[in-house]
Amino acid sequence: MSDNPFKARWSMQGNTLCLGHWDISYLDLPITLPRERRDQDMGTENIYNFMDPEDELYREGLGKDEWIVENIEWLSDVFIEHNIPLEENTIRAFYQAVNKEDWRCGSCGGCI
Repeated sequence: MSDNPFKARWSMQGNTLCLGHWDISYLDLPITLPRERRDQDMGTENIYNFMDPEDELYREGLGKDEWIVENIEWLSDVFIEHNIPLEENTIRAFYQAVNKEDWRCGSCGGCI
């Protein structure tokens, strides 16, 4: 999906990632995440190391297929609540959007 209908942004940047929250929209309409998801990382796969973002030793999280299986219950509820088509390509688009902005505690170096 080249034109992703989801936009995801983590509200904090730099050395204060752990103080942020998710701002996610679908077709420019805001999405409300479950309370326990709003200010946490999404657990998507990437390399989370501010010193060397290419160091494979710091790769963690779930790949797209595994992440979808692990999170389908709450994600389905969100999609239904916001009238988002509950289809494989739409779910994959959600993963792609949040993966670009995902983070991990300690990945920004602010707590060093």
